[in-house]
Amino acid sequence: MPSRRAKKIRWFPDAQAHDYPAARSYLGLLFRDAEVATIVKRLKVTRPTEFKAKDIFRASRLSLLGVSNSHVAKDRIKIGAGERLSPLLLVRDGRHGKVVIADGYHRLCAVYTVDEDAWIPCKIV
Repeated sequence: MPSRRAKKIRWFPDAQAHDYPAARSYLGLLFRDAEVATIVKRLKVTRPTEFKAKDIFRASRLSLLGVSNSHVAKDRIKIGAGERLSPLLLVRDGRHGKVVIADGYHRLCAVYTVDEDAWIPCKIV
């Protein structure tokens, strides 16, 4: 059941073009160039699915960034203004038993602070 403070969070139907270079940059720190290219190609053609914010955090093993983080604050303002957010780009890392947030960590944190049970559109490979 959504929290009483839950707000309607609006999403674009697909990731925005600028999300893929951001994902490529981050993934380049974790994987070899050829593997990054393959992952990004797969992300581009994968259809979005949804997961709850709290489940993405658990699977990623990342810490929640606070509302004092400037990027989280900007995304919270967008949510409050009814602006659309871009779906998250996720990669299953079976070797380490977790999900890598290739793009969208700040959006995830912003959404979580609004409603941890919110369903978040994601492209996952």
